Amino acid sequence: CSSLPTLLHPSPTQPPPQDTMSLAAAAPSLLRNLGAWRWAAPSLRRSFAAVDASPDTHDDFKPKVHGGAGDVESLLKADVTSNQVFLYMKGVPDAPNCGFSDLACKVLRAYGVKFGSRNVLSDPAVRDGVKKFSNWPTIPQLYVGGEFVGGSDIMMSMHDSGDLAKLLDPTREAQEAAAKAK
Repeated sequence: CSSLPTLLHPSPTQPPPQDTMSLAAAAPSLLRNLGAWRWAAPSLRRSFAAVDASPDTHDDFKPKVHGGAGDVESLLKADVTSNQVFLYMKGVPDAPNCGFSDLACKVLRAYGVKFGSRNVLSDPAVRDGVKKFSNWPTIPQLYVGGEFVGGSDIMMSMHDSGDLAKLLDPTREAQEAAAKAK
């Protein structure tokens, strides 16, 4: 333990190692290099920031804008009422853009339920609207039977307590029965 204070607060008489450079010494060089790149490549910066609205772009890749708050709310109501299990997430189930959304999809798949989903990253109005709709600040958001359940943290807590199985098993059984009837 006697070496711990020395590591945290080296002696003023002990010189720093010569093979390392302090952040303060390296900062001007790093900033110069960053500045040179930034000013040398303005067209590159613009190409990343530009949104392509050309007519030959497929509709799936164009920014989506809804008419108003009522329009978004009716979309959200339709989502949760037309699907027994629905997940608002970042990305899509096969390619989530967030670890929490990925976890939510994995949990739902582990229970064997089919679920609808909407990528909130594709439309800022939906992303903001779903937070107001549920009065919940984070995404993903799970709805079962039209009722808000929670995010991935709530899902994991319910899984640990057995409550998620009680909630999802009837849906899975109904989905399996419907598939057998076809």
